[in-house]
Amino acid sequence: MKAEKGLTKERVIHQKKSISRGRVNINDVTISFGSGANKNIAVETTTLDIPPGEFVCILGPSGCGKSTLLNSVAGYIKPASGQVLLDEKEVTQPGPDRGMVFQQHSLFPWKTVHENIAFGPKIAGHSQKECDSIANTFLSMIGLQGMAGKLPGELSGGMQQRVGIARALANYPSVLLMDEPFGALDAQTRLIMQESLLNIWSEFGTTVLFITHDVDEAIFLADRILIMSAGPGSIIADLNVELPRPRHSDIATSEEFVDLKRKCLSHIRKESLKAFECSTNH
Repeated sequence: MKAEKGLTKERVIHQKKSISRGRVNINDVTISFGSGANKNIAVETTTLDIPPGEFVCILGPSGCGKSTLLNSVAGYIKPASGQVLLDEKEVTQPGPDRGMVFQQHSLFPWKTVHENIAFGPKIAGHSQKECDSIANTFLSMIGLQGMAGKLPGELSGGMQQRVGIARALANYPSVLLMDEPFGALDAQTRLIMQESLLNIWSEFGTTVLFITHDVDEAIFLADRILIMSAGPGSIIADLNVELPRPRHSDIATSEEFVDLKRKCLSHIRKESLKAFECSTNH
């Protein structure tokens, strides 16, 4: 979607919410690496439907295939069998309809904050004026208008990740893919980033697929939590998070939050024990 001249933040939000796109379908997907005796099945016969605009978190023990599944949606990994669809079109390669945010920011260190955010729109063919307008819109969204001329190395870790999220959204993707984006942050900054992400998501309305090891983070953020089995990974639980929005940190003490956390931890503990037993038997 091309930004119009003088496009305001409010109009961007209105246009984005009026578009019903971002449905992800994962149909009987198996992902493997290597061949013969060295073949390793990372994800096995997994099926999943994510409606447009839903915030989904994936939990599971280390090595269960969470990031592998995410990378198949990004188009970085091709399934051995099955299909990944975005809005009924098969995903065969990376594209601007999917924005990606990693644990470590992937900003260009030689470009300013403004230039990093404007980079995607520039590559997509927008005029300089349009690129500046889009960058300014997202700088406002992430509350970093005063840092536009700074280089990434001059920012804190939390600020860098905010810029990373803005850059991923600047092409107006259908889906935002996030692989433990707050894992390297301290606890307080992480909480602030979670609240900031929810504010951006509530305004922007895109589909989010978010990988995390943190159960509290998943419950705080998600509409829905998927729990994967120990490798080969498959979805063993699909839990709705019915906590009211907007959410604030004090919701973590609510009975509903604690009950859901208990369910998640029970599933993850069983799978982690399986993974541990498997590793000690080889």
